[in-house]
This record gives sequence, structure tokens and C-alpha cells, in this order.
Amino acid sequence: MIRIELDEPTLSRTRIAISPLIETVCGLWLLHRHPETAPWPYDGWARRARAVLRTYPATAPLRVYFEVGRMLPDFLAPMPGSPAPTIEEQLHEVRHTPAEVIAQQVARHHPDGVPTCLRPFFDDRETALNRLADGLAAFWDGAMAPYWPAMRAALDEEVLLRARALAAEGPDALLARLHDRVRWERPVLTLMKQLEDDFTATDQRLLLVPLIFSRGALLYSSDHPEVVLVTYQARGAAVLAESHTPAPDDRLTLLIGRGRATVLRALTTPATTTGLATVLGLAPSTVSEHLAGLQAAGVVHRRRAGRRVLYGLEPAGLALVNLLGDDSATTEFVS
Repeated sequence: MIRIELDEPTLSRTRIAISPLIETVCGLWLLHRHPETAPWPYDGWARRARAVLRTYPATAPLRVYFEVGRMLPDFLAPMPGSPAPTIEEQLHEVRHTPAEVIAQQVARHHPDGVPTCLRPFFDDRETALNRLADGLAAFWDGAMAPYWPAMRAALDEEVLLRARALAAEGPDALLARLHDRVRWERPVLTLMKQLEDDFTATDQRLLLVPLIFSRGALLYSSDHPEVVLVTYQARGAAVLAESHTPAPDDRLTLLIGRGRATVLRALTTPATTTGLATVLGLAPSTVSEHLAGLQAAGVVHRRRAGRRVLYGLEPAGLALVNLLGDDSATTEFVS
């Protein structure tokens, strides 16, 4: 268990950000954990990504992510410095990591001495950082960039929904519904992990980073003096799937049809038309048609959030999903 005690100033400064670099690192870890066949919906992506690692010599320095162990210094995957940085901006930060930051973080995570895989960052820091950034850039270009537009759309949708909840209901409600392996009992945020750690965040900021490649793993970092980072699995990992495998017919599908049942189940979390289309792999026009029918039936509502329109379930719609939708259907698009 990881227990993070958050004081009131830290809690009140809760923010949400996207990180293409941390996504990339988590993608590498997924390949390492599943060396043969990755689970759906990552299987097709994993085949391409493994080919990139085999055929792009520049990716050789990325072995450090597999060799360093579970205690990863932040400089190898720095937290985002803005709500939506580009991969180029984050790689620029990697290249220009100060020597004192590396020394401080490595000493904290490896008090018994510098691991062999991290020694190059002390012996020739500039060369080692540039080789690492070049390797990440090569892997990004070959394995991540083709999928990033769809991933970014899903992550934008996630941030919109979480930011709306944060603004409307406050950080307590947001953290309470963040992830099924996150428990919020004020003032302690508990991450359900095999690691054991306890620390207190005092007068800092809590930064939440949704990840497509999380696979349920919860990452955290307290290396930054002003920010505590926590990642969680974002909705929408199905955008990586080569094909969207339909759920078996349940009573909800038999009653209202597969298309409308799929949209209705997805709306257990409010979403925009574009977000639903991205997550479900359907044409926006098809999603709009299903939403119109469900709204006319009184099971779905629409609410404006700034310039976007969010759809959600009416009580009757939630009752239909709970009563007639089986468990496999409700988790069809969540990894």
C-alpha cells in the first residue's frame, strides 16, 4: 500500500495533466511485462512496438527502464510541466536535466550506491541524456506517433470529464471516483500496490496523470519538491485495438439493439459525441443517431460544458444498465 497524506493546501491545488513521455515509458514497461503477447487491446500495438525495438538501433539506451528496477528516478520520466506538453517539450527537459537533480534523485532511490545502468548519467551526463532522449524519440516516432492522435483524443476526453468533476464537486469527489484501486479517506490517498510507502505532502500540488498504457498500474512520485504525481488508468484504451470485439449479447442488447446498448453502457461516465466515437470505434454520425434515440426515450440527457456538450445517463438509463447489462458488457471498453 502507498499512503499519501495530503494537507488542505495540497488537496486544493489538485490538477490534471497529460504526459506523452510517461505514456511512452509505460508502453515500454508493458512490453517488458508481456514479452510474447500483450493483452487486448494492446496486442496489435505491441507487435509494432517490438519491431521498432528490434530494428531501430537508437532505441538501445531504453534498456535502462528495464534494468533500473521498480524505483525509477524522475529524471528518466519527468512529470509534465504544463497541462498538455508535447513529446518534444518533454524530451527537451530530459536532455537538459541538471547534474544535481540526477545525483539527488539517484541517492534517494538507491541509497546503497549508483546502479550500473545509471552510471553513464554520472560519468558523461550530457552524452547519456542525449542518447536516452534520442532513443525515446526513435521509439515515439515508430511506435507511438501513429497512435497518438486517437490516444490524445481519448485523453482529452478524460481530462475534460475529470476537470468538470473537480470544478463542480471538488477534489474529494474526484479522488473518491478516480480508480477502483485508489481509496480516498481524507486526508489519506491510498494506492493499492504491492510496494509499501508512506509520506506526507505539505503545501504542494497534487498532479493526476491519466494513462492509456497504465493497465491498472498506479504510479506515484514525490521527487519534485513542489508536486506529488499520481497516475491512473484512463478510459479509452480500446482506441489501440485493431478491432473492437463486440460483447456477447446480453438482455440490454436484445432489448434495444447492439449499437444503442453499447453507447448506453459507455455513458456510465459522461462523454461527448466525439469522445464516444473515439472510444467505441464508431462513426460520429452513428453515435449521434444512437444518442438521439436514447435521449428521445428519456434514458440519456445532454448538458453543455463550455463549448462542448456532454451526454450522461438519466436514472432510467442507469437502471437499465444495472439491471440488464452483464458484467462483461460494462467493462468492454476498459482495460
